[in-house]
Amino acid sequence: MQTFLVGGAVRDRLLGLTVRDRDFVVVGSRPQELLDLGYKPVGKDFPVFLHPQTGEEYALARTERKTGRGYHGFAFDTAADVTLEDDLRRRDLTINAIAEDEGGALIDPFGGAADLRDRILRHVSPAFAEDPVRVLRVARFAARFAARGFRIAGETLALMRQIVQAGEVDHLQAERVWAETQKALGESRPSAFLQALRDCGALKILFPEVDALFGVPQRAEYHPEIDTGIHTGMVLDMAARLAPGDALIGWCALTHDLGKALTPADKLPSHPAHEHAGIAPVDALCTRLKVPNEYAMLARLVCRLHLLAHTAFQLRPATVLGLFEQLDAFRRSERLEQFLLACEADKRGRLGLEESDYPQAQFLRSAFAAAKSVASQAFIDQGLTGTAVGEAIRDARVQAIAAVSAERSGS
Repeated sequence: MQTFLVGGAVRDRLLGLTVRDRDFVVVGSRPQELLDLGYKPVGKDFPVFLHPQTGEEYALARTERKTGRGYHGFAFDTAADVTLEDDLRRRDLTINAIAEDEGGALIDPFGGAADLRDRILRHVSPAFAEDPVRVLRVARFAARFAARGFRIAGETLALMRQIVQAGEVDHLQAERVWAETQKALGESRPSAFLQALRDCGALKILFPEVDALFGVPQRAEYHPEIDTGIHTGMVLDMAARLAPGDALIGWCALTHDLGKALTPADKLPSHPAHEHAGIAPVDALCTRLKVPNEYAMLARLVCRLHLLAHTAFQLRPATVLGLFEQLDAFRRSERLEQFLLACEADKRGRLGLEESDYPQAQFLRSAFAAAKSVASQAFIDQGLTGTAVGEAIRDARVQAIAAVSAERSGS
């Protein structure tokens, strides 16, 4: 029985990154032997065990054989004679197919270390084409490492296209698509995820509402980048900059302008009422991918209300209060901050405006703080009851917001 450190831990160490999780492959063993040593089984599809002391994952070396469509269409062999190279050969990318023995020596049969040096995302073997999830995984790694200069190898992109053309991505489970998407939205350059999927033809199948944005023009005085799809990618990257690792803000960035794909041709490049038109595609995308309720709800709010944030200085105090109420911010104050991050990403995710200020956000924070400071007790002490208390609170909140607005105008 031999154990080897594999995958991301080895890759990240070679890149000089912090190693967060360590996974191991066990060669020359059987499940019962690990059980006898105190390892705890956790794998459903194939034998994976937790180390009795460290809790780290140890998987028996395995091979895979394609038996059907989709992610579950595989048969696994974990016999004791499966070699380390056999196990590494079934992995997706060469940079993830490097192992390290207990003495620290690298085992790199597929040139992963060289591809790390050359900044290339390359598939390990033709078996890559058997698993459609790998299309999403490569796109996600593109999002993670694009800022470090990584690119997808031409032959790998060609295989990704073959997977799409064969209809394999059509059979991906929604949960798998969402899991990879959520991870990609937390990477440093999520626009690379979109671009990779678009380059291989998967975007129009998995995210047709997003794919439809490419080629749709916008008014140049507001959007120097013109193309709505390009703008969406820029907003995604700005969201990653403003809220690093926050996939929720990233999801709102991705979906905030879906209504622009539905603008009638005779209205272009303007997009009147696109914030309302976008609700239906946001709902369709969230439903199809089985997106968590928190993501679906905030995406809907950002889509519908983001123009109110951009025009905050022109809004009447009652409209500002209505914005807070629609966000349910008085009960869920974090909602306002999430909303403002997404709106700022939208405003700064434009060509030449990346370093611009977004003073609307601070104004809305100050207005909300003033409105939230209104307490009900004072009105109860005046003898008000029932709905009269609520009306008095609302009137006082409007006045508090008006005072903030007047102070800003006078400064």
